[in-house]
Amino acid sequence: MLNVGILEVFFDPAFLATLAGAIFAFATIVTLGMPLVNRDGLGARLKAVSERREELRAKHLAQLNAKRGTLRSAPSSLMKGTLDRFKLGNMLEGEDTREKLSRAGYRGQGPVVTFMFFRFVMPFAVFGLAALYVFAIAHFEWTTLLKFTVCFGAALLGFYLPDLYLNNVIARRQQSIMRAFPDALDLLLICVESGMSVEAAFQRVATEIGAQSAELAEEFGLTTAELSYLPERRLAFENLANRCGHAGVKAVATALNQSEKYGTPMGTALRVAAQENREMRMNEAEKKAASLPAKLTVPMIVFFLPCLFVVILGPAIMKIMHLSH
Repeated sequence: MLNVGILEVFFDPAFLATLAGAIFAFATIVTLGMPLVNRDGLGARLKAVSERREELRAKHLAQLNAKRGTLRSAPSSLMKGTLDRFKLGNMLEGEDTREKLSRAGYRGQGPVVTFMFFRFVMPFAVFGLAALYVFAIAHFEWTTLLKFTVCFGAALLGFYLPDLYLNNVIARRQQSIMRAFPDALDLLLICVESGMSVEAAFQRVATEIGAQSAELAEEFGLTTAELSYLPERRLAFENLANRCGHAGVKAVATALNQSEKYGTPMGTALRVAAQENREMRMNEAEKKAASLPAKLTVPMIVFFLPCLFVVILGPAIMKIMHLSH
């Protein structure tokens, strides 16, 4: 009787309608509530990621500012006074001195004065060190004329030491820029195709690329400033090419200028330029890899072959010496 009563309750139309209504109501609540729960969880995760990204970015920018300092530095009073006293400013400054300093990342009057001061001082300093070594420390059996000739040659070398240092800094800076330049062009392409203006795109890329190359971020930041106040964008792109001093950057500047002049899509020009710079970077890597065997020849002859001969011939020599005794 109990089983029959339970079956009658289960098959009762009123009970089935009530059960169906309860199931539909529960399903409706779950359907409407789950997106809200997931959205809250996703929003919290995205907020945490955004806060962490901003924290890392602020930390990196603080380190970058502490490392780079200001873009322009004031000249030292001692250096400037020395150059003014002897009136050597125009004589020691070359035609491309400011351009080289700009390519090395030194801007303003301060680096120019510092460079000319060391170009003036280094010959005397190197001459004094060479004279101390030749006449006092090393007792060479040379004539006095030959010793003075060596000292004057060292002084001539000291005159070119600041240029050698500057060329070394320019080479390292260009290497850092060109390593990150294709990636920066990809980011710039994404920003331009998303609808951002050129100024905003350069500013955004300068912020993002700083972790990979502080030098390229600095150049893009200067380009952003020049795009804002120069009368023509062409001048800003040309200045970027001149500061970097690399064929890849010059090609990109030319493509951007042509895009501005003829109204062609800038995204296409950036895509082609990014591909060309990436291929250029790969070609340079392949060139270095191809020159590696020739560079390893002398170290292998000097360090590897003697050890190999000792390992191969050593037991035979020891056996012959043992048999001779």
